[in-house]
Amino acid sequence: MKKLAILGCTGSIGTQTIDIVRHNRDKYEVVALSCRSSAERLIELAKEFDCKTLGIYDETKVREVRAALPNVKVFGGDDALTAVLDGCDTAVVAVVGMIGLKAVLAALDMKKTVALANKESLVAGGKLVTEKGGIVCPVDSEHSAVWQCLRGEKKFKRIILTASGGPFYFTPSNELESVTPERAVAHPNWSMGRKISVDSATMMNKGLELIEARWLFGTTDIDYVIHPESVVHSMVEFEDGSIKAQAGFPDMRQPIQYALTYPDHAPREYTPLALPLSLGFLPPDEEKFRAPALAKQAIKTGGLAGTVLNAANEAAVRLFLERKIHFTDIVDIVEDTLGKTELSGGDTAEEIYSVHNRIYGLIYSKYRGN
Repeated sequence: MKKLAILGCTGSIGTQTIDIVRHNRDKYEVVALSCRSSAERLIELAKEFDCKTLGIYDETKVREVRAALPNVKVFGGDDALTAVLDGCDTAVVAVVGMIGLKAVLAALDMKKTVALANKESLVAGGKLVTEKGGIVCPVDSEHSAVWQCLRGEKKFKRIILTASGGPFYFTPSNELESVTPERAVAHPNWSMGRKISVDSATMMNKGLELIEARWLFGTTDIDYVIHPESVVHSMVEFEDGSIKAQAGFPDMRQPIQYALTYPDHAPREYTPLALPLSLGFLPPDEEKFRAPALAKQAIKTGGLAGTVLNAANEAAVRLFLERKIHFTDIVDIVEDTLGKTELSGGDTAEEIYSVHNRIYGLIYSKYRGN
């Protein structure tokens, strides 16, 4: 039985991971859970799975959890993500934000398998993560698709990620400035958290995935194509011109489960694709959606470029959700920040965190009074 630590257990990916465990109790034991601040939900899950180790990042909630579960170890603050890893075989890192990097590095140091659903750890700290070695199983649907296509393959020509285009691919450019947070988080195909939904709307999510793929698969030969149906999750092209594609009904439970059961495709209940299929592929529009181009440049630049891009985007998305800036300001802020920041360095986690906090703080403090 595989022992799981689920970090970010109350978020979108964490919740779907929990659902997979519920349907496979003979295969998985939840030995640790952590969340940011949802004490009530954490307590409920701990009771449901008889989990004896918990973490909650909001230290003001530690007393509440301990009072409800006096026989359970409860860690707070930074320890909420690292101290809970001790008894697991696989760490599902489903937290959002830069804090995920610390968890990933700690898990790899402890020789744990990492089921990775945290973008920031690779975007900002991909070099550090890959230098650790170990087993990293991508949970993101696009990277899981590439991973599956590369099974049994030794060489490939390029990776082709697919992008739904988000909710605004067909929206005229002059209408994007008036986009509201409510419209931006309403993704047409996927059920996701608010931050990643906004990233999908700006297509920064695809930019972040390009950087992730660079580190996961050790190549800079990465392209993307717009695929509104979200049925083909990504493709790999080989030297002889052949292309492998991984397809399936858009459901994050498939890549989550594959990360847990790798190298096997374990049985599960699923919505089958209705054949025959009508699939469409469209070219990217990098005049309207510049974020992926910024990410490609960050890959070429290296150093701290990914860290700065990620920090600027995080701050800008928060400001947009708080209605401090316009939708179109998000990518403008990222581009402006990349052009004005020293990008060399990034050889230690401490430096990456320092730069992230500085860039995030500067941007947020500049615009929050608007």
